[in-house]
Amino acid sequence: MHGFCPLASGSKGNCIFVGTKRTKILIDAGLSAKATKLRLAEIGVDISEIDAILITHDHSDHIMGLNVLAGKLGIPILANNETAKGIVTSFQDCPKFKIFSTGETFEFGDMEIHPFSIQHDTLDPVAFVIETEGKKLGFCADIGFATTLVQNKLKMCDYLYLEANHQPSMVHASPRPMVYKQRVLSRTGHLSNEACGQLLCEVAHDGLKHVHLAHLSGECNTPETAISVVCEQLQVRGIKLDISVAPQHKIAKAIHFS
Repeated sequence: MHGFCPLASGSKGNCIFVGTKRTKILIDAGLSAKATKLRLAEIGVDISEIDAILITHDHSDHIMGLNVLAGKLGIPILANNETAKGIVTSFQDCPKFKIFSTGETFEFGDMEIHPFSIQHDTLDPVAFVIETEGKKLGFCADIGFATTLVQNKLKMCDYLYLEANHQPSMVHASPRPMVYKQRVLSRTGHLSNEACGQLLCEVAHDGLKHVHLAHLSGECNTPETAISVVCEQLQVRGIKLDISVAPQHKIAKAIHFS
């Protein structure tokens, strides 16, 4: 596939495919190797074609598949130093790493990748902007608060994958423990639907072709609620965007590059 497609998005596993004419990568590996292989097959990609796995942070729903994908299949991992340490600690093994520095742009194949800091409850979590073939792609989830840095990095993207994790009223009404609620709602937790909409208002422009709403909570959100709340924020500003939801249990809308 020439383009990108979220293969899974949510607390049970996260993985995105990005492919150009020369380079094919995954962003995160939160699915099992078997599930990753099956979902890649749906978009016409064989797992043997994957050149590297780019990791945002070391929470289990982003690295669960690395034991097989990196350990047994030998796919290199691109991660910053702190995330690499977390991966090694989790798996008691040291797969093949290529270490990048947060905030410093690097090249991989025909992709220019910029990792930038985000607010989340782990060591040195990042989001990514990838520029390739004249297109700018922004991938930003697992973020408790959209800083000015985040806003600046996501400006002028052609495509965005952006977290709309929860509706606060649904978090408060859920039977989950208070420690869970406090974590999700904190500035190092997850972005709410309203906050997602507000961030989109800051970065939207005429060239923004599509937005995937990502990492929706299975208990404290619904696709309909997320789209409704986000679009309500946009409508106040007179902004219209093409929006879809990246689901947990199946692939999302695939974006094909021309």
